[in-house]
Parts: sequence; C-alpha cells; structure tokens
Amino acid sequence: MVALLQTKTVSRAVHQYLDYLRRIMEEGTDRGDRTGTGTRSRFGAQMRFDLAEGFPLVTTKRVWFRGVAEELLWMLRGETNIRPLVRRGVSIWTDWPLRRYREETGHTDMSQEPFEERIAEDEDFAERWGDLGPVYGRQWRAFSGKEGQSVDQIERALRLIRETPESRRIVVSAWNPPQLEAMALPPCHTLFQFYVADDRLSCQVYQRSADSFLGVPFNLASYALLTHLVADQTDLAPGELVWTGGDCHIYRNHFDQVREQIARDPLPLPRLHLERTPEAVADYRFADFTVENYNHHSALRAPIAV
Repeated sequence: MVALLQTKTVSRAVHQYLDYLRRIMEEGTDRGDRTGTGTRSRFGAQMRFDLAEGFPLVTTKRVWFRGVAEELLWMLRGETNIRPLVRRGVSIWTDWPLRRYREETGHTDMSQEPFEERIAEDEDFAERWGDLGPVYGRQWRAFSGKEGQSVDQIERALRLIRETPESRRIVVSAWNPPQLEAMALPPCHTLFQFYVADDRLSCQVYQRSADSFLGVPFNLASYALLTHLVADQTDLAPGELVWTGGDCHIYRNHFDQVREQIARDPLPLPRLHLERTPEAVADYRFADFTVENYNHHSALRAPIAV
C-alpha cells in the first residue's frame, strides 16, 4: 500500500507541470505584452513538489541543470555582472546587456559570441557592459533601505531558521521599488518564504511573471536546489517546494513547442545528491551537486523574449 501511494504521488508531481501548461493553452486569454511578442496567459496558479520524492527537474524536455546551478550560486554570492556566468559557459543573462550595448554604441551588428568573448577577456569592458544593475544577488545579499542601510536577507533567513524556526517572517524579497528602474530586468520571482515543520524545510516562491515554457522549469529547479542548500546548512531535511505564479503566460512563438511537450509522457523525477557541506551557503560549487537518474525527452528550443 505504501509503495502504491508513493507511485501515485510521484505521478501527480511529474504531471502537474504539463497540466499547468495545458490549462494556459485551453483556458488562457490572448494578450499583448511588453516585448511585442504576444502571450496567452492565466492569472494565478500553484504547483507543489515534495522534495523527498524527487527533484523537480522537468522530464518532458531537457532542462540544463548546470545553467540552473551556476545562476543560483551566482545570485547567492551577491553577483550582478554576467562575467562569472559567461566564463562558466552560461549565457542566460547575456541578452539584456547585449541589447543595451547595441542601443548605446550603435554597434547593432555585434553578435552574442564576440560580445561574450569581450566580457570574458576584458575586465574593463565587462565592468562597463556586463553589469545588470541591482538584480537578484544584490537584493538577496545587500538589500538597500531608504536610509542607506544594507540587509543580507539570506544570512538573516538562515539565522531565523536556526534560532526561531517557527517564525512566519523568514522571507526574502527581490522586489525593491526604488531600484527597479536601475535593473536590467525587474525580478520575475519576487519573493520566497521558508517554513520549518517536523524537521523539514519547505519553501514557497511567488513569481509575478512566469514565462511558462522557458522560465518556469528553470525556476522550479532553482528554488528546489536553493531549498536543498538551505536545508543542508541548517541541518534539516528538504520539505516541499511550493511554486505560486501571478501572470502565468506562454509566448505565442512557443505554442508549437508547448503542444509537442504536452503530448509527451513524463518520466520519474531524478534525485539530487550533495557531495559536501561547505561552511557558508555561498561556498557551494557546481561540482558539489549530482543529479541521479535524470531521464528526459529531447530538448525543445525556443527564442527568449527580451
């Protein structure tokens, strides 16, 4: 009976992302958007994953776990310049500074590869053109108040988990209104909250804007990994990841890929294993993570809307 219940629970977990996509396609409203691409969207959705039953890495297409991990570690270190990501072969943030470079210099023929080569090799060029403004890492590790004080929200959350785990104030916010205009992209995943019960650490993240085909699978894996790391740092077991979305949309130029993905049968979720526990949460490295038994369908590529 226990084995049967576990099988049913895992089945719900691996199907719910496809159910989420299907509801947007079938029940969503066609709308315009900032990028001019056009979307179909629904307002409000939630998915829940028990991390004891598997790591929520979407299986109906390949999700690049290294990119997930390197971006999360970059944010945990408080970094806001793309140079460390580019030097690790991660290009997920390049579009925004490249667009700014083209607009401000008039070099509209500059393509991504030579731009990233300059970022990686030329420190002065990277300082001028690779910075994204006070995005996630700055807000997580040095949130600035109106009086100029700085708050390390990650360290504060770790302290609260250790000292007062029943607290309802274990919240980290990336949404800093006075600094939004200085950011290359205002935060899409704006806030997350930790919850401790029965020696397990759970995390709920609120995502105001959810690019459901490209972004959400990345975000699910990122916050699941964050929950594992914080649990590891606080001697707790990983609990649930609760993902809550606001404007949950699919871009019009992703419709064909989404239809193909919905037609695929999901596979059992993989497992995440941590190889070591460093002294600080910002000291993990990609080599510390092993994803076991990640079986997935082939990749589905689509353009990002900038």
